[in-house]
Amino acid sequence: MRQTQYDLTQGGILNRLLLVAIPVMGSQLIQMTFNLVDMFWLGRLSSEAVAASGTAGMYLWLSVSLMMFGSMGASIGVSQNLGRGDLSAARQFSQNALAMAAILGILYGSVLLFASDFLIAFFDLDPAVAAQASSYLAIAGLGIPFTYISSAITATFSASGNSRLAFFVNLVGLVVNVIIDPLLIFGLGYGVIGSAIATIFSQGVVALLFIWGIKRYKERPFSDYSLWVKPQREKLQQIYKWGTPVVLENALFTSLSMLNTRLVATFGTDAVTVVRIGSQIESLTWLIAGGFGGALTAFVGQNFGARKWSRIRDGFRISSYAMTVWGIVVTAILFFGGGLLFSVFIPGNTAIIALGGVYLSILSIAQIPGCLEAVASGSFRGIGRTLPPSLISIASNTLRVVVAYSIAWLGYGLDGIWMGIAIANVIRGTSMVFWYLRHQKGLNLDDGLALPARS
Repeated sequence: MRQTQYDLTQGGILNRLLLVAIPVMGSQLIQMTFNLVDMFWLGRLSSEAVAASGTAGMYLWLSVSLMMFGSMGASIGVSQNLGRGDLSAARQFSQNALAMAAILGILYGSVLLFASDFLIAFFDLDPAVAAQASSYLAIAGLGIPFTYISSAITATFSASGNSRLAFFVNLVGLVVNVIIDPLLIFGLGYGVIGSAIATIFSQGVVALLFIWGIKRYKERPFSDYSLWVKPQREKLQQIYKWGTPVVLENALFTSLSMLNTRLVATFGTDAVTVVRIGSQIESLTWLIAGGFGGALTAFVGQNFGARKWSRIRDGFRISSYAMTVWGIVVTAILFFGGGLLFSVFIPGNTAIIALGGVYLSILSIAQIPGCLEAVASGSFRGIGRTLPPSLISIASNTLRVVVAYSIAWLGYGLDGIWMGIAIANVIRGTSMVFWYLRHQKGLNLDDGLALPARS
């Protein structure tokens, strides 16, 4: 039976948002730390090792695209049906989303395992780096089904208003990785391959704990939950409808980022290393903003199901204020402390530290729009409108490649690539917010009722 403490349709709005957002932020902090631990140890192995794992990581990043089918299906289907009090439908959406996630994870992981050499060849890397990247990617493919399963179950818990389990499970995964990562990389001398093995082992532990949680955890969303269910065409079709725009958005975003990475690779291994480390440091933005965005999807979804329009509107407003403040903080950190942050991961490498400082100072201008983008996107998804944020993202990310290539070849080199990324991110964030505000004021919702004007 559903617990009142996780009912997002009642109580103080900020309190309910934080109830979901803080554990989500914690989970994302853990994921960021997980990646930073890998880079920390690989950076002490060599800059080539960081570049190899970073290049392979592009295909792991691409894997997030298909993973969104399960995540969106569980997040929207569970939250909206819990909001309207239909516990059975909520459980069915979760079960069908989990089944879809597991199948897609096996398929994508198999591609990485058997086609790693072909996939890495796209980047035209130094042969030594390419060999390490290919080995890393093949092994990492074994962990893809684990991440897909974990994502679908995480979305189910968050949609129900309880995101605490995900935090603790991911914390266990981090501890496991922290312990065995240096042991495999240096102690047993496996290098980059050791990092990949440590990663998939940690992912396996996390997936098993999530399966236990959805079946046995005392605060689980559903008292009766079967992992093996007959697929329901109606539910799968709705999940497909919700997920397709998000999947296409993420796939294109990552594909275009890979084009940018290929351009960056023409400037040498140091430039690729800067992108690898810089993207993790910049995740300070989506660490918090993504937490609020994920919380808003659950919050808006439940209140959409309960037809509480004013709470949807106020949730967006409160989150926007909070994320603007965080965006200002991150902007200052990246602009003034970029070089110092890079020195933590590549100590003594003055060339990379200097490049990294410039990279983060340019990208700093996009942090406030990025924070607000997460708020608007999470709100759109909560009401089941996944198409608008995806359209904006696809258009702006296409523009990003065009602008980056153009400015780079005008003589600005790497700085031009960074500027292209920053400009596109600003356009994406501001456009997302304006579209959502327009939708909130005038466009009809799925049941034909418009959000009421503020009193």
